[in-house]
This record gives sequence, structure tokens and C-alpha cells, in this order.
Amino acid sequence: MRQINTAGLALIKSFEGFRSYPYRDSAGIWTIGYGHTENVNAWSSPVTEAEAEDLLRADLADAKSAVEQHISATLNDNQFSALVSLIYNAGTAPLTHTLGVLLNEGDYDSAADQFLAWNHADGEVSDGLTRRRTAEKALFLSV
Repeated sequence: MRQINTAGLALIKSFEGFRSYPYRDSAGIWTIGYGHTENVNAWSSPVTEAEAEDLLRADLADAKSAVEQHISATLNDNQFSALVSLIYNAGTAPLTHTLGVLLNEGDYDSAADQFLAWNHADGEVSDGLTRRRTAEKALFLSV
């Protein structure tokens, strides 16, 4: 299985933010580290940044697998990592909708434009998601 590159990991970490102690995210879900939610509750032990990065890398496995499963186009490391970031945050829908279709047809530029279509939360455009999608698109388009 391919691994996310340093630039992609840094992008995710910058948008997820690090918290050593458990907290409730905007959806009320117990979270720790860089967005880790599995088996987290109010009494979970604090984590170090290194432990949080290990949890994040494990949490990215499903996103990496989804990209590998749905995308047949050849991807460089930045493109793969940008897609993993998107899927980790937005779920697999972008891979089965226009972005994935365009990418599998070899239309990389049009596929990159589709990152910004995934910037909504609760039906509203989110400034934070717009910033994240813009960063993911930039990573996708970088060589």
C-alpha cells in the first residue's frame, strides 16, 4: 500500500490541529491527537505528538485504500497524498463522483478543480473547508 508523503501528512496535521487531551469536536464526537476518534472518551489518556502521528497514520489506511481502489489513473506522490487528505476529511464520495470520473479519464486539471466542490458543512460553504480544499488542490497540482 502506498504511503502519504511528508507534504500530505503536514497538510492534514495543519488542518486537523493537535490536541493531547480528549475533546469534543464540532459534531460532539470525542477526539484526540490529530482528529483520532476511535475508542476515545473523556477519560482517555493524553497522547504525545509522536503518538498522535502514529494514530493519524493508522487512521489514514481507509482513505489510502479507497484512493487505490477507485482511482486507476497514474498518480504522483503529491496527487495521491492530496486525495488521501480529501478522502480522510470528506469520505469516499469525491472518488465516485465527478472528481474521480475526471481523474480516471485522465483530465487531471478538471479533476483538481473538483476539490473545491467538497467545501460544504451542513449544506453551507465553510471557510475552513474552502481553505483546506484550496491547499489540497495546490498539493495535487504541484510536481
